[in-house]
Amino acid sequence: MKRFLAVLHARNLEFVRDKGSMGWNLLLPILLVFGLAMVFSYDRPMYQVGVLVDDLELTADLHPFFETRYVDFFRVEDEQDAIRKLSRHQMDMLLDLRGDKRYWINTDSPNGYILDRLLKQADASGLRQETVTGQRIRYVDWLLPGILGMNMMFSCLFGVGYVIVRYRKNGFLKRLHATPLRAIEFIGAQLTSRLILIMMITTFVYIGTTYFVGLRAEGSHVTLFLVATLGAVSMIALGLLIAARVHSEELAGGILNMITWPMMLLSGVWFSMEGKNPLMQAASKFLPLTQTLDAVRAVIFDGATLSDISSHIYALAGMTTVFLVLGAWLFRWRLD
Repeated sequence: MKRFLAVLHARNLEFVRDKGSMGWNLLLPILLVFGLAMVFSYDRPMYQVGVLVDDLELTADLHPFFETRYVDFFRVEDEQDAIRKLSRHQMDMLLDLRGDKRYWINTDSPNGYILDRLLKQADASGLRQETVTGQRIRYVDWLLPGILGMNMMFSCLFGVGYVIVRYRKNGFLKRLHATPLRAIEFIGAQLTSRLILIMMITTFVYIGTTYFVGLRAEGSHVTLFLVATLGAVSMIALGLLIAARVHSEELAGGILNMITWPMMLLSGVWFSMEGKNPLMQAASKFLPLTQTLDAVRAVIFDGATLSDISSHIYALAGMTTVFLVLGAWLFRWRLD
């Protein structure tokens, strides 16, 4: 028992004296609760209606339909993008209250039928009706890219960042530093190795699961592979940046968890961010997993080409460049 207590006391002191690790263990749950509260601060109502309108308040003075309870009315800017979302059941109705007043419903949507009846009751004069069609995207169809992206994220961040921190702690990097190997060469080899492994695994799992659930990609599989590759490179580069100077495995684990959890919650792995807190929606655009999943789903569901998703490509390329440059600049071989 004395030996047990001695080791227990020593381990507790080791943890407490590692201020970084202890700080992350205290801050992580607090920040997660705060983040979740921000994401879900807007309760998702029963129906969602996008509104194309000039700079006017969405009140009953503008249209009596806005008095309807349990309906979330929100502004949209891009008409074609809103119609696309309506066809995919991501919103239930689209109102255009600009010059030529009209509205769209999805004839395949039960919610659209109900909202159509409610709108006609609220406004007897009526707006001009237009329709779109499109079957609802199954949840499994939405979830599959998210699960594959999440698996890629964990493999890229922990498979690179955590391993390099362990190399530094056990002195392996110190021995490599005595060789002619440069930091950029070491980082490049780590990136390439992890990229080959993760893309082989992701491709194999994608082929098997898409066949099993019956998911059919509307776009090119070559485009899909290129987007996934760029997304993986970006997240590997982020893992290398985290591992550039950290020397504690516990601190590295805390930082990596601090990054992976927001990406799981905000990047659309489990659910769409439509209708969520606008601040959180804006913050999610700065996460590489968000850009990757948005581009992948555009290819799968809408048949998007590389030019269609160019904004996501540029964002991922920019993130990758920043992460690699900072990672190579901050990289340290030894603990001291």
